[in-house]
Amino acid sequence: MHCPPLQITFLGTGTSGGVPMIGCDCAVCHSQNPLDKRLRSSIMVESATTRLVVDTGPDFRYQMLRQKVKHLDAVVFTHPHKDHLAGLDDIRAFNYFSKKPMDVYADSLTEEALRRDFYYAFSDTRYPGIPELNLHTITEEIFWVGDIPVQPIQVWHHRMPVLGFRFGNFTYITDANRIDEDQQQKIRGSKVLVLNALRKQEHLSHFTLEQALEMIDQLKVPTGYLTHISHQLGLHAEVESELPEHIHLAWDGLVLRTE
Repeated sequence: MHCPPLQITFLGTGTSGGVPMIGCDCAVCHSQNPLDKRLRSSIMVESATTRLVVDTGPDFRYQMLRQKVKHLDAVVFTHPHKDHLAGLDDIRAFNYFSKKPMDVYADSLTEEALRRDFYYAFSDTRYPGIPELNLHTITEEIFWVGDIPVQPIQVWHHRMPVLGFRFGNFTYITDANRIDEDQQQKIRGSKVLVLNALRKQEHLSHFTLEQALEMIDQLKVPTGYLTHISHQLGLHAEVESELPEHIHLAWDGLVLRTE
């Protein structure tokens, strides 16, 4: 399975409340370091001819404006929580300028939430200006967006199945606290693994920092990046200085390139 060279842009690296968090007086939320400012988690994946976004959280509109994105081919969803899909309505701007529906890829659980939350986009009575979506139901089978092959990886977010995705040598997993062995096999051989690391303390449905580091090493991936970070993890500079040389905190605006 050939994958072209890709550019990965981190549109957001924060957890559901973002960083800074509303009303919080902690040192992280008051930090002046731009690396401590985190929008809700999302990435943009680009080949020479295709551009897709993984998840459209509440910050999707601003993320697209900040990156000056004028064309988008598809949206791929990980799961149905609001911090990953609430911004889908803003796909309307791409509909307007491209004059065509947006391809949207989601599993059946997420598709159900999309049809419920954005019911007006699927209504028989359609009014002007609503999102125009071409909905594709995905499973664990590889699918293609343009020339980009996408390998779904099913992980667990407590009891909720969530999809991570492998794009060539790059694997992206958010909102997980367990990865079964058969799914780990899909990750092995990646050159880069992005994994959620919410905080240092135990959490019901997210990897802690220690658990994320252990998983990256267990999978023998040479380079790791951590995302879906809360203000509870600590200041970016301090946490980064404590990490192994091959693992880093991701940050909003970070760009990686794969071969």
